Amino acid sequence: MKPVKVLIADDEKGIRNIIAEYLSQEGIEVIEAVDGVDALNQFKNHSVDLVILDVMMPKMEGWTVCKEIRKVSKIPIIMLTARGEEYDKLLGFELGIDDYVVKPFSPKELRARVKAHLARRQDLLDEIPKKQEMTFGELRINLDARSVWLIDGYLQLTPKEYELLVFFAKNPNKVFSREQLLSAVWGYDYFGDDRTVDTHVKTLREHLKSYRKWIVTIWRIGYKFDPEADL
Repeated sequence: MKPVKVLIADDEKGIRNIIAEYLSQEGIEVIEAVDGVDALNQFKNHSVDLVILDVMMPKMEGWTVCKEIRKVSKIPIIMLTARGEEYDKLLGFELGIDDYVVKPFSPKELRARVKAHLARRQDLLDEIPKKQEMTFGELRINLDARSVWLIDGYLQLTPKEYELLVFFAKNPNKVFSREQLLSAVWGYDYFGDDRTVDTHVKTLREHLKSYRKWIVTIWRIGYKFDPEADL
């Protein structure tokens, strides 16, 4: 079994060292990058399972690195930043990041998030052979290709939008609270607020267009997926 590899891109050596120390305790192999350009080169030269990116880096900022990675891969990406404004979080999620950690952070918490994302990714890979495609009317979800088609059009979903839709599709007509969705899709007890779910539901509905009505808001509780709801 090949070792799990995590790429850490941060221009602060002290931060790279402490993250590497905590991840190595879990048997995770760490690859380090000192700036954005180095991060892309390391990503291209190594088969990594997860990327931790600092936003503010020399030569190329983390957002740009994230965009480049997302062109070729859907592996989990965790962004590190000293800023905690909601705008930055929304920008990150729109670019396809999976998680967002604000400095200063707890190394133990970051390690827990890394492990949760790696486990979630493995669970998704393990599920592929069991059922490769789910179909609801003109909505098709291909688990093998991690792609979604609506009528004849391909939907450009972020990784978390895709995983949220898959979770809904696997549990039709079941009501889930925001906390349950955070735990199921993000894979851990979320340390922030639950607006992350609302944001992803909003953008997912925009992608689904008229099928947006299939994601039903349950007042004061959360959401459910009802593929039989009137369009």
